[in-house]
Amino acid sequence: MELTLHQITGHQPGPHLLITGGVHGDEFEPMAAIRQLIGLIRAELLCGRVTLVPVVNEPAFRLGRRTAEDGLDLARTCPGRPDGSVTERIAHALSSLIRSADYYIDLHTGGTRLRVLPLVGYMLHPDAALLNVQRQMAHAFGLPIIWGTDPNLNGRSLSVARDANVPAIYAEYHGGGGCDQLGVEAYVRGCIQVMAHLAMITAPDPHSTSRPAAAPIVIEDGRPESGHMQINHPAPCEGFFEPAVTLGQFAEKGQVLGSVSDLLGAKRVPIQAAHAGIVLVLHTFARVDDGASVAVILETSGQESGLARSPAILDS
Repeated sequence: MELTLHQITGHQPGPHLLITGGVHGDEFEPMAAIRQLIGLIRAELLCGRVTLVPVVNEPAFRLGRRTAEDGLDLARTCPGRPDGSVTERIAHALSSLIRSADYYIDLHTGGTRLRVLPLVGYMLHPDAALLNVQRQMAHAFGLPIIWGTDPNLNGRSLSVARDANVPAIYAEYHGGGGCDQLGVEAYVRGCIQVMAHLAMITAPDPHSTSRPAAAPIVIEDGRPESGHMQINHPAPCEGFFEPAVTLGQFAEKGQVLGSVSDLLGAKRVPIQAAHAGIVLVLHTFARVDDGASVAVILETSGQESGLARSPAILDS
């Protein structure tokens, strides 16, 4: 299987950067941002090569949902198989592209069911030099939260990059089923800033950005399963989910994050915060499946006051 992509080869030598969106078919801001990058990046001003894939998971996009018809999550299926199901074949093609790159950026959102505070993340790679490159890329991207997590998670695009020793970051920005222009702009700006950091293009004028830069909140958490959002605060049953918190607010341990009820609203099951922290991810789609994550709480070690000062957080 071949992915639909666009390559721009610069007039000067340099590294190969891969930028992907649409690993999940219902995450639209990355797709729009990469389409814009195709028109913005000029070969005569570029050192190296950029491979741009706006929609990795085309079958899922055509269905308007997170996964393709086989129901497999592409972000849990890498490195895939060349002779497998449609998602396994896409995972194999994506993994081959990742291995060919010198650097990798994977853009995401919360899709149609979740909203996520703007963040950029990476795996806590065991190679100190490579980890430092990822940290630098994350800072260059310019989102208000930087999150380094468990290096041992598998099945992901970033786990393929980890195994191939390709410095890689991912980003999240809101979600909800639309295409937030603020998210698109943040992603275009972030990718350009990483390219400038990698000396692939001339650094953009810092005064040309629409908002002042704020010092990011940096959280590195190497505990097992950190960064695995889908296992956090699972719904106890299928039903109607009503959140009791808002994205970005501070929640205390034991605070009710929301409740799941039956169709008549008579039987209501509360879901409590397992620990204190910032509401990083919130399920915003009213219907929830049994076991689906309804919230992710980011333990901030007292840095939550910095989040409140961040302009991008205020937009959430």
